[in-house]
Amino acid sequence: MKEEIITNITPIEKRGNLWFKREDLFTYAGCNGAKVRDCLFFLKDKNPIGLVTAGSRESPQINIVAHIAREWEIPCRAHTTTGELSPEVKMAQAVGAVIIQHNAGYNTVLCKRAKDEAEKLGWVYIPFGMECRESIQPTKNQVSNIPPEVKRIVVACGSGMNLCAILWGLREHNMKIPVLAVRVGANIERQLIKYAPLGWQMMVKIVKSPHPYSKSDLPNIIEGIIVDPIYESKALPFLQGGDLFWIIGIRKSVEQYENKNLL
Repeated sequence: MKEEIITNITPIEKRGNLWFKREDLFTYAGCNGAKVRDCLFFLKDKNPIGLVTAGSRESPQINIVAHIAREWEIPCRAHTTTGELSPEVKMAQAVGAVIIQHNAGYNTVLCKRAKDEAEKLGWVYIPFGMECRESIQPTKNQVSNIPPEVKRIVVACGSGMNLCAILWGLREHNMKIPVLAVRVGANIERQLIKYAPLGWQMMVKIVKSPHPYSKSDLPNIIEGIIVDPIYESKALPFLQGGDLFWIIGIRKSVEQYENKNLL
């Protein structure tokens, strides 16, 4: 894997009266989005012999880690909750990942079990939601091509780590652009306190989507762009003219989306 793949700046497109940050155009091992780049950056100096991760059954993380493991020809084990496997987790299983399911409970317990297994095996643990400082580094410079005409950034938030990176990027590039974060899952304040720059409260407004996290049948096409049905789709109602919609990624199990090339 070439280092420049991780550091390339993804494009910004203008369609209609909106701007779109196309992080979904970052592609590696057949998966798309900033979370793929975050995972690669986290692993770049580790030379793993195997990967262990933990994730929600609806999250694309397990599938991303599984596809990177297949690309590198190393084994992968993933911890998630009991219940019917989502298309994402089934795809991870199909490319060789071993799926370990636990009774639903606190994510901290799920993560602890995954970490303990990684330590026992001598494998690398990929944090739940890519919650680690390494995930901020490859994303914060992605603000560098934001046009001066942009009035506001709108981004859907799961773990909140990409939001933290955006805020760091705005701070370091001295860009005073307001951010609207649409929370689609659990509260992200803990992550912001730990990983975002001081004064983040003055940089971002957080709103909660009225829809349950797992709801995936909302409209998910805007200006011809197909967006993730669980994350970005819940942010669409909040967009207004002059906004930059920060598209973090799109899950592999979405069968129809624009052709994407390796950056």
